[in-house]
Amino acid sequence: MKIAIIAINKEGKKTAQILNRNFIDSEIYTLTNKVSLKNLVGEIFNKFDGIIFIMALGIVVRVIAPYLKDKYYDPAVVVVDKAKRFAISALSGHEGGANKLTFIVARILDAIPIITTASDTGKKIIVGIGCRRGISEDAVKKAILNSLKEKNIPLEEVRLVATLDIKRNEKGLIKACLELNLSLVFISKERIKNFCGEIETSEVVERNLGLKGVCEPCALLAGRKTKLILKKKIYPRVTVAIAREDCI
Repeated sequence: MKIAIIAINKEGKKTAQILNRNFIDSEIYTLTNKVSLKNLVGEIFNKFDGIIFIMALGIVVRVIAPYLKDKYYDPAVVVVDKAKRFAISALSGHEGGANKLTFIVARILDAIPIITTASDTGKKIIVGIGCRRGISEDAVKKAILNSLKEKNIPLEEVRLVATLDIKRNEKGLIKACLELNLSLVFISKERIKNFCGEIETSEVVERNLGLKGVCEPCALLAGRKTKLILKKKIYPRVTVAIAREDCI
């Protein structure tokens, strides 16, 4: 996916540089006295598969409006606010890949992904994952698929996979989610430590990480009104839990 990253101030440029380091094919654009934001967007709008704007959503809506044609042809548009708190899927969410790009951006910046398309928000299943360092892609895939099969849940019903934030660079986990076309989000250690719900505790996890568990709290914290429908399932070097949203 060819990505353009547009920033309009110093803070935005720093964020753009962080994103640029994490994409294989991306280019940063900043404003000059000679080129306005509207003209810049007009020049590059159809030259990229996705555009990440680091600015207010209202500004983005106004500048892209004249160039919109069709959801099947318009580029994916993601908006990141100045403080890097949110990554918003703004255009071509499902068909153009903006939803998936939003989760990637959120993962890089530790931001909250905002998705509003019905086809994605209608999904209620969240998979929580705990894994050892250096886990293989195949081990993760098998664990996820076997757990879903046990509960007779189609892969298509999974909204996202959630894990501990220290696994942000775990290549096997990231590759497995990409292969299964599942969005991956990271839950902070602090949120898990403060989690008050009932979970199956692990002496090993508590000794190594100072946490009572990983996969179950991650599954529960990644959604709203969640309830475990599959408690911690132990596989070689991987643990899996499954939660359903809107159950409370």
